[in-house]
Amino acid sequence: MAAIGLGRIVVKTKGREAGRKAVVIDLIDNNYVEITGPIDVSGVKRRRVNIKHIEPTDQVISIEKGASDEKVKGALKSAGLLDFVKEKVI
Repeated sequence: MAAIGLGRIVVKTKGREAGRKAVVIDLIDNNYVEITGPIDVSGVKRRRVNIKHIEPTDQVISIEKGASDEKVKGALKSAGLLDFVKEKVI
């Protein structure tokens, strides 16, 4: 499957936001990444998560490291993936 990298759209598998999609905005180390929904799009707020608690999808957007929620939302809109990220995985 696809590797977890900058701009990768992932699905949270653990926690209160399980089943929701988010975008990887920073690679912290071998075990943790920073993600954001953004919260007004998918309901996932910006946070650090263990890579064992997310599952990568085959979708990637082009963003810079540590991009703001507005830039992530704009990149999702321009890639046509805004509705894809809004969908909750059951």
